[in-house]
Amino acid sequence: MTVPTSPRPKAPSDALYYVYALVVGGIVGLVGSVFHILVERVMEWPAWVIRTVPGGAAYFVLAAIAAAMVLASVWMVRRFAPEAAGSGVQEIEGALEGLRTVHWKRVLPVKFFGGILALGAGLVAGREGPTIHMGASISEAVTRWVALGTRDGRGLMAAGAAAGLAAAFNAPLAAVLFVIEETRRQFPYGFRTYTAVIVGSAASAVVTEMIGGTAPDLTIAVPDMPLGVLPAFVVLGACLGVLGVVFNAVLIASLDAALGISKRWSPYLVPGVVGVVIGILALLRPEATGGGEQLVLTMTGENLSVLALAIIVVIRFAMTMASYSTGVPGGIFAPILALATAVGLLFGGLLSLVVPLPPGASVAFAVAAMGGLFSSTVRAPLVGMVLVAELTGAYDLLLPVIATCVTANVVAEALKGRPIYEVLLERTLRLSGQTMPPSGSDDAMGGWDEPERRHPDRLIPDKPKPGA
Repeated sequence: MTVPTSPRPKAPSDALYYVYALVVGGIVGLVGSVFHILVERVMEWPAWVIRTVPGGAAYFVLAAIAAAMVLASVWMVRRFAPEAAGSGVQEIEGALEGLRTVHWKRVLPVKFFGGILALGAGLVAGREGPTIHMGASISEAVTRWVALGTRDGRGLMAAGAAAGLAAAFNAPLAAVLFVIEETRRQFPYGFRTYTAVIVGSAASAVVTEMIGGTAPDLTIAVPDMPLGVLPAFVVLGACLGVLGVVFNAVLIASLDAALGISKRWSPYLVPGVVGVVIGILALLRPEATGGGEQLVLTMTGENLSVLALAIIVVIRFAMTMASYSTGVPGGIFAPILALATAVGLLFGGLLSLVVPLPPGASVAFAVAAMGGLFSSTVRAPLVGMVLVAELTGAYDLLLPVIATCVTANVVAEALKGRPIYEVLLERTLRLSGQTMPPSGSDDAMGGWDEPERRHPDRLIPDKPKPGA
């Protein structure tokens, strides 16, 4: 007896597939830009409270509002879309590998509104996590609407994720490279999928620039550095390699600690406490709150003391861990860039006490440190180099940035550091009762050396997450 099977979806032509990528990129650019604008508007509330509430009462009002916003975001995530917690990059990697499902109907609104609440509250988290996950969700919606096969659907999902990163930072080239380098194990590499990623990222950047302008988000003027200073960037890269491994380890430990508290007492205890602290810091130490984009410009534009920079490094590190452990929608890209900027300036300040440095060297260290810390945590050095160049416009620092990123990556590898999103995905799978398949297994799809794989036209089943 022959068991009837459903017909496989017919693969669209290359031209039509690129149109899908173009549409996805445009929608993601629009959604990401609106998300960014709304977050910036909502983040103005602490200044309003400080202006209108007199004396010490401002502390209580700030703490109450911030805690309420964080708790509302956490409730929304836990109630409607648990997979929307955190950055979402690990969820996309899992989906590209066939291990997770992007439930776009619930992820898209929760990531959008929950992200506005969390980031608007002042948590140390980045908008790129929500925009990347929303980009993949929009792609999934289009995939199901036009009935794409598995391979084309995953390629379009990667294009949507790239479009999300392009919308967050106005860095389309880094967005393309991020998908190719970060998801090299999962990405269904081929001419049309690779081209779709480029098309989606470019379309998102066009829409983003039409709405928000064409300048890099973090334009920093840096003079050329003489080759004699290059060894200092290598030393900086080594320090960042160590810091990146520590960053990843502490981030996972923070998540595990928050999970333990959630199980023993309440899942809202940690978010509530962190929200209160963020509200108070909004008045006492505003540099300890927010994603950090404006802080980067402030730090590089002022001549801060070594002590002030050291304090910023410690506070930003601690609040990044605390914020991410709350389980709200939010990324770690922006916090990494702000933390790295402070570390680079601190490195330059300390080095200037020992040897004379050329003018602008500390700012150059700050710019290079952005790529270095990104390389050692995410373990994508090529993305780190290009992202820094596109964000800051400091193309003249390409050689020092390369030296910093490569060294940081090599040191992190030597210390057995692993990419943060790979570790986060493994943790997610473990908590849901799944296991990560070994590289190159039949459960994985894609990769540089697997251009076709076995079931190119099979749709991803929309299975509910265990325990959901």
